[in-house]
Amino acid sequence: MLLFVQFFGFGATDTIQVNSQFLKKKSPIVVVTPQAYTTSGDKHFPVIYFLHGYSGNHRSWVESSPDFQQLVDQYQIIAVCVDGGYDSWYFDSPIEPTYQYESYISKELIPFVDSKFKTKAEPNGRAITGLSMGGHGALYLGTRHPELFGAMASMSGGVDIAPFPNNWNIKGRLGKYEENKAVWEKNAVINQTFTPAQTILIDCGIDDFFIGVNRALHQKLMDNKIPHEYTERPGAHNWKYWSVSVRNHFYFFNAFFSGKK
Repeated sequence: MLLFVQFFGFGATDTIQVNSQFLKKKSPIVVVTPQAYTTSGDKHFPVIYFLHGYSGNHRSWVESSPDFQQLVDQYQIIAVCVDGGYDSWYFDSPIEPTYQYESYISKELIPFVDSKFKTKAEPNGRAITGLSMGGHGALYLGTRHPELFGAMASMSGGVDIAPFPNNWNIKGRLGKYEENKAVWEKNAVINQTFTPAQTILIDCGIDDFFIGVNRALHQKLMDNKIPHEYTERPGAHNWKYWSVSVRNHFYFFNAFFSGKK
């Protein structure tokens, strides 16, 4: 395990290499802890897992979101920034054995983080969010693993992949859509089972190319009477939009962790 610690005047940012049998490699994460972490004694902190978008990496959040460290300190939450590879979409690929990201996150990464940091290792102390490909990943993992995540959110998420058969190398992970429609449908967020017990936030910019699929997911949740928060704001698929969204997601999850959601 390699560990790099950097101090910013708030908490600490640790870059750690996690050994993964599911990925057949070491996968990096960034863990951001609040200033109170070092002086809290035995206090345990809630955790938010952050998933980056297509072509991003584990550094995307801390490098591109200017308020990230401050928000971690303000809400006294541990942030874990996952590396999902260039184009994993965060599921277990049926055709690529080194792209088993659902299994990696749910069976290896979360136990690793809970063993190394003072986390609230229970669903009401653990949440997941992401942007774009990571928005898909957050809702995908959140719905499939309610025993791990009490709350989940997506910003500008690719919540239905079927309309995009030739984009972002999804076919490299699931096979060609026209030959594997059942696999694509099975792995699309819009087809996952959402339950009333889950705490859910979805937002998307009105100028985003994913606005249509987000509206469709929102309508499906409304039709099925699944409680959730849904927001559309002016904005496109870029960090100008996400830098505002991440503030709202911290606020939303803090309310959940505090028992107000």
